[in-house]
Amino acid sequence: MTILGNNLAGATSVTFNGISAKFKASSTYITARVPTDATTGTVEVVMPRKTLKSNVPFRVLRGAVGYSQ
Repeated sequence: MTILGNNLAGATSVTFNGISAKFKASSTYITARVPTDATTGTVEVVMPRKTLKSNVPFRVLRGAVGYSQ
């Protein structure tokens, strides 16, 4: 999934309801792979000076068909 924002290049981790995700960060967006064991909940991006949290829960729909990058 893509997370949009500003000054994101320093991100050190991305989690989906506490489950770590593989990701790549640029200054204006983060591309993250939703872990197969992710559950519905908060998406968090850890930055050097603070942690950013989603304002609405990320919903995981079991059985949904996805794609691979």
